[in-house]
Amino acid sequence: MKFSDETSMKLYRQTVEDFGLYTGKELSEEEMDALRKSAGQMSAKMRAVRIVSASSVSKRDLQQRLVQKGEDPEQAKEAVAWMSDLNLLDDARVAEQVVHRCISKGYGLSRARQALYEKKVPKQYWEEALADYPDQAEKIEDFLRSCLDETSGDKEVKKAIDALLRRGHSYGTIRRALNELRFDAEEFPEE
Repeated sequence: MKFSDETSMKLYRQTVEDFGLYTGKELSEEEMDALRKSAGQMSAKMRAVRIVSASSVSKRDLQQRLVQKGEDPEQAKEAVAWMSDLNLLDDARVAEQVVHRCISKGYGLSRARQALYEKKVPKQYWEEALADYPDQAEKIEDFLRSCLDETSGDKEVKKAIDALLRRGHSYGTIRRALNELRFDAEEFPEE
C-alpha cells in the first residue's frame, strides 16, 4: 500500500480489512503507529508459517530465524507464541524427528546429539528422544564392507575410521566392527 507521503508498506489482506483501509482514507498518527505494529506482527506470523511448513523447527530455532530474516525480536517472540498456541510447534516432536533422521542416515549417538543442538532443541527433550537409539554396529559394518576389502591398507582403513568418526560413531564401536570384519585395528591408537 502506498501512502500520500510516498512511503509504502506491504500489507496482508487481513490487515487491510482489520483497519478498513481504502484509497484516500486519512489515518491519524496513532492509527498509523497501530497499522505499522499490526503489519509487523502479521509479517512475523506469516513468515513463521512459511518456515514451519518447510521444515521442522524448534521454538528457539524459529525465533532466531525470524529475527535473522529481519523481523522485530519482540514480534518474532509473539509469532512463536502464536504458533505454539495453535499447537503448530512441538519441541518434543522435533527432537524425535531429528533423531529419526539421524538413525536413518546411519549416524552415531554423538552426531544425533549434535543435530539436536544445531536445531536448538531444548535439552529437556533429548533424553526421551535418544532413549531408544539403536545399536549402529550393523550399519558400521555395512559401511566398512562397502569401502574396504582384504587388500585395503592402513591408509584406507584410517580413512574409513575417520569417516565413521565424523558420522558420530564412537571409536570403540568402530574398532569392534573392524575386529569383527577381521581387520587389524590394533595399529590404530584408541582415542
